[in-house]
Amino acid sequence: MSNRHLARTIAMQSLYQWDFQGKPAATEAIINFNLKEFAPDFDDKGFVSELVGNVIGRAEDIDKIITAYAPDWPIDQITNVDRNILRVGVFELKFSENVPSKVAINEAIELAKTFGGESSGRFVNGVLGAIYKDMVAKNEIKEIDKVEKKKPAADAVPAAAEAPAEQPPAA
Repeated sequence: MSNRHLARTIAMQSLYQWDFQGKPAATEAIINFNLKEFAPDFDDKGFVSELVGNVIGRAEDIDKIITAYAPDWPIDQITNVDRNILRVGVFELKFSENVPSKVAINEAIELAKTFGGESSGRFVNGVLGAIYKDMVAKNEIKEIDKVEKKKPAADAVPAAAEAPAEQPPAA
């Protein structure tokens, strides 16, 4: 498991507890408990705290977005796990300039498959996919998504060099 995936997992667990406990103001104790319990040797603790803090700081805006894209599911009727996975996913998709949109969506889907119910992956994919589709339609693509990944020159192999040499006919 990559460091960032583990960080998102701990952030989601911390947000789950925060939500379940009635959204207390003190979240550092929750984060520290989860880090100690699930990843005592984890070296990217700052990312977890930053992600949780950013999601909580924008929770009202994030919940409005979720409500708009899942109108058949009032926010309080979405399971606590799915709701907080969506919060992480929406934050990274809409507000984090450092996380590519496809990474945000894929990470949220993986969290949903791991921690959610049988249809959580499809639900999270549907909501985040609809948000992303609208972002594209409205030309609200993040800068990180506009940057084209270039292959290093060493990877560029002329087409003729890729084909195996023709073997002489057998005598």
